[in-house]
Amino acid sequence: MFTIFGATGNTGSFIANHLLDQGKRVRAVVHDPKKAEALRARGAELVTGDVTDRATVVAALAGAEGAYLLCPPDNTSQDLIARGRKIVDNYVAGLTAHRVPHAVLLSSVGAQAPSGTGPIVMLHYAETALPAATATKLTILRAAYFMENILANAWPMKQDGVLPVFGGGEGYPFPMVATRDVAETAAAALLAPPAQTQWIELQGPQPYSFNDAAAEASKILGKTVKATAMPIDAMVPTLTQFGITANVAGLYREMTEAFGKGLGFEGKGRALKGKVTLAEVLRAGLA
Repeated sequence: MFTIFGATGNTGSFIANHLLDQGKRVRAVVHDPKKAEALRARGAELVTGDVTDRATVVAALAGAEGAYLLCPPDNTSQDLIARGRKIVDNYVAGLTAHRVPHAVLLSSVGAQAPSGTGPIVMLHYAETALPAATATKLTILRAAYFMENILANAWPMKQDGVLPVFGGGEGYPFPMVATRDVAETAAAALLAPPAQTQWIELQGPQPYSFNDAAAEASKILGKTVKATAMPIDAMVPTLTQFGITANVAGLYREMTEAFGKGLGFEGKGRALKGKVTLAEVLRAGLA
């Protein structure tokens, strides 16, 4: 049995379906069971609950030979870091109670830094706490910036021909990765667990800049899209206008500034490159 948290998300849904394709038993932990009917129809066991609830997490890990762990975002949180630590502590409790042999943790580029990285600090805590507190062997998957994040700006790209880049740096290429590559890497690790805890640093086939993203969007939309620098001081007010709390928006600003100062991969463990290009991701999201 494999327990997949976030089983209806971009990565979790692929992992759950891939394991089912391989004839594996899957327990899918979901917040909204209506979104998981396709998994249920394929034979997955559904557990409805939230990762912030310890009882749900512990019960979901009973009998698992492997698990996929993540700290899902919550743009409505008033204390995102405390929420993340609670989720990690719940995973520790569940892995310990049931002696789960192996788990894949979705972490992030920059998780080696203990502070100053916005929401990535949650994953630094996870990378520190899980190996220290459990006997579970881990695959710690540090993923680059998700290409799909750019699609959050689909509306201004389509309507105004603008891809906003807070803090500038729109011409600087940096590592990005598609969630499909993240999911495939995680699924492979679950099916072939390591002999000891491992780190994987994963990025796409090549670095991309926001200018590159704008150029691809221009081709897809048939209109000019320009990556446009926006003042970093405008980031929090802009995000809060869209319903993101000031706490979360401030953390996103801190993360953006950290990347602007050179935050990147540590060079720990195995370095892998995915196959999905930025053009493929944008085409699927904009066409």
